[in-house]
Amino acid sequence: MAQQEFDRLVEIMNTLREKCPWDRKQTLQSLRQLTIEETYELADAILEEDWDNIKEELGDLILHMVFYSKIATEQGKFTIQDVLTGICEKLIVRHPHVYPPDELPEGLKQVRNEEDVKQNWEKLKLKEGKKSVLSGVPDSLPSVVKAMRLQEKAKQVGFEWDNKEDVWLKIQEELNELKEAVEKESIKKQEEELGDLLFSIVNYARFLKVDADAALEYTNKKFKQRFGKMEDIARSQGKNLGDMTLSEMDAIWNSIKTAEKNNEPV
Repeated sequence: MAQQEFDRLVEIMNTLREKCPWDRKQTLQSLRQLTIEETYELADAILEEDWDNIKEELGDLILHMVFYSKIATEQGKFTIQDVLTGICEKLIVRHPHVYPPDELPEGLKQVRNEEDVKQNWEKLKLKEGKKSVLSGVPDSLPSVVKAMRLQEKAKQVGFEWDNKEDVWLKIQEELNELKEAVEKESIKKQEEELGDLLFSIVNYARFLKVDADAALEYTNKKFKQRFGKMEDIARSQGKNLGDMTLSEMDAIWNSIKTAEKNNEPV
């Protein structure tokens, strides 16, 4: 049934490309931003654990993959079959512990756990011609996500702190360096040291097995919700936030936090 529906999607794409003015006009470049938007919509649905939306957004992304492949086919570059064959072959080659080759590639270890799988994966990528273990991290990734991926990649070749206590000491070191930069009022140095501090905090999150990007997004959502409630309360009192003192706003903010903690209506 899955194959039948996939074939149906490909056929619909072929028809739309031929008969729909909008679909016919699209290029790799025009679709790029839409794909990024769809990816973020999927990310939002995952954070909310909204399964209906996850299903819908996955469908949108699959459509985009088929769309790109259709454009590539028109230009004689590759087909959707080539895409599927490529990913299947790559998965088999990079999972020698699941699909054993006649001989284990040199430098790989026998798999005992998840970390061994990751390390073998990176070594296989280098054997395929990658010049750096970090080369697979896209430049266009959001900074927090990129920091996590860079650190995870470096870990696979042993460039990693021994424990979270060492990372915490690094955070304190970077915080002190930021304070020094602030005292000297060097904007460039402040930016550099703040970046180092944030990078270390992301590293600490990894050791806690916390997704730093998701954690920050949860806080963003929480701040947005609380701020909206604060605006509502101010309006109910016949006031605007812009006319209130910081102490007045802080009092409302704290009342909202207390109500949330006690599961009380605001």
